[in-house]
Amino acid sequence: MPCFSCENFLCRKAMTRIVPLAITALILTACGSGEDNNSGKGNVTTKEPPRFQRSADFAMVNKGHNLYQKHCGACHGSEGQGAPNWQQVGPDGNYPPPPLNGTGHAWHHPRAALVRTIKHGTIAIGGKMPGWDDKLSDEDIASVIAWFQSRWPDELYQAWARMDQQSRQK
Repeated sequence: MPCFSCENFLCRKAMTRIVPLAITALILTACGSGEDNNSGKGNVTTKEPPRFQRSADFAMVNKGHNLYQKHCGACHGSEGQGAPNWQQVGPDGNYPPPPLNGTGHAWHHPRAALVRTIKHGTIAIGGKMPGWDDKLSDEDIASVIAWFQSRWPDELYQAWARMDQQSRQK
């Protein structure tokens, strides 16, 4: 593509843009090689953990918010905050609904466990949550999870995503 001021593809104006970009790319490539150029001197190169992108788009999160409000908010709180005393056993011997907004323990569970809990509830294991598999499709459940995960701070989501990935590799 020619530059705007002449028809010559490799004109001086284009070169002044291309050369600095090429040099910068080479420098960044060399810096990111991860090789220890001081071998034998005790330097240890640490590798950054992978960054995970949240896979849900706005429409999915919005759908999840609407479904959450309709089916989950009455127990888990309208913003996913859970019951105020969620860490204390209630008079009925059960724990109240936990927060799902990142301040509770939901992020300790891989996606498969979150889906299973929403689908089948916790009654069979001594809890009070009903199963929602007769009211929510797999897509609906994925949207609800996307909504409450959108409430999580990025650091928490990254920790969850690494744990979730490891759980699927077992």
